[in-house]
Amino acid sequence: MSDIKEKFLKQFGCEAEKEYTVYGRAELAGNHTDHQRGLVIAATIDLPMNAAARVNGTDTINVFSEGLGLVSVKLDTLHPLNREKNTTAALVRGMVSRYKETKGFDAYVTSAVPKGSGLSSSAAFEVLMGKIIEDLFGCKTDPTTLAMNAQYTENVFFGKPCGLMDQMACAYGGIIKIDFGNPVPIVERIDYDFKEKGYTLCIIDSHTDHADLTDYYAQIPAELTKVSNYFYKDNLSQVDKRQFSNQLAQVREYAGDRAILRAMHVFDENFRVAQMAEMLKKDDIEGYLAAVDKSGASSWMYLQNVIPSGAVENQGLAFAIITTKFYLKGKGACRVMGGGFAGMLQAYVPNDMLDCFIMNVDRVLGQGSVMPTKITKYQ
Repeated sequence: MSDIKEKFLKQFGCEAEKEYTVYGRAELAGNHTDHQRGLVIAATIDLPMNAAARVNGTDTINVFSEGLGLVSVKLDTLHPLNREKNTTAALVRGMVSRYKETKGFDAYVTSAVPKGSGLSSSAAFEVLMGKIIEDLFGCKTDPTTLAMNAQYTENVFFGKPCGLMDQMACAYGGIIKIDFGNPVPIVERIDYDFKEKGYTLCIIDSHTDHADLTDYYAQIPAELTKVSNYFYKDNLSQVDKRQFSNQLAQVREYAGDRAILRAMHVFDENFRVAQMAEMLKKDDIEGYLAAVDKSGASSWMYLQNVIPSGAVENQGLAFAIITTKFYLKGKGACRVMGGGFAGMLQAYVPNDMLDCFIMNVDRVLGQGSVMPTKITKYQ
C-alpha cells in the first residue's frame, strides 16, 4: 500500500479507491500577458500535489490536507457562500458545482507546492479536485474545460479575480504555449528537457511577503486597460502596436507615463514569447536564454513589477535577482516570475555550476532558497 493510501486509511478508516497527482506550475515566458489575452509559455515542475480518494456514499465531501486539516462540505447547496470566501471549502464547493450527478467523497491531500509561493498551489488544488470528481463520477472533460472550471471556482467561489494561465498549466502538464486571444485558449505542447541541454531550472525564493501588495498587482491590469480603452478596446491584444506608436503622445497624455511603459512591455513580451516557443522547438537554447534575460529586464524596467513603488530599504526581490545574476557569472539566465514585487524568481543554471550556485545563493538568501526542479511530462 502506498504512503498516501496508508494515510487515507488512518484518517478515514477505510481504503482509498484511487490516487491522483497534479503539479505546481512555473511561468517560463509571458509576464503579465495573460490578462491582456496575450501569449504565455508555462510548465509544470516536479513539485507534486497528491491525493487518495474514494466515494463515501453520503452528501458530504471530506478533504484532509496535511498542514491545513479537515474540511467538510455538505452538498445541500452548490452556490457561493460568503462565509467560505478565501477558504479551502470554497474551492471544493466551487469545483463540485461545475459537475452534475456528483456525490460525497473522502480525499487525503499532500502537497510539495509551497503555499503562497507563486507556484499556483490554489490552481493545483482546484485541478486536483476536478480530476478526482471526473474520475470517481465518470464525468471526464478535456484539460481546457477542467482549467476553466477551476478558474470559475477561484473567481466566483474563492473570490480571487485570477486569470486562466495557472489552471491551464496545471491541467495540461509539461510545457505548453497558450494563446489567450480566443475565448477558448489555443494550446500548443512543446517537448523540451532543459536538464538534457545542460541547464537546471531553479525556482528561487526571495523571502519577501506578498501581503499588502494587492494594490500593486491591481494597478498593472488597470493601467493597461486604460491604454487599450483609449483605442476603444478591452485589452492590449486588440490594439494595433503601430497605431499605439503613431499616437504615443496622445496616449501618454491620456494614460500616463507608467501605463505607456507597461504597455510597451506587453507588446514586446508577446512577440518575445512567440520567438521563445520557436527557439525551443528548434533547440536554440542560447537564443532562448538570451530572451529570458530580456524578458526579465523588460519586467524590471518597463512593467516595473520588481520593486514596489516607494520601497527603499526593503527591495528583497531585486536583491535576489542581483544575487542570482552575480553567482551565474554571466552564464544561464534569470527573470522575475509571476506577479512580481515579492516572492519567486527563476534561473537557468548550468548543470556543472549547480552545486556551487546553490551553496552561494543559499548562503546569501537563506538555506533552502534555491529549489532545483525539472519539467514534468504530460498529464
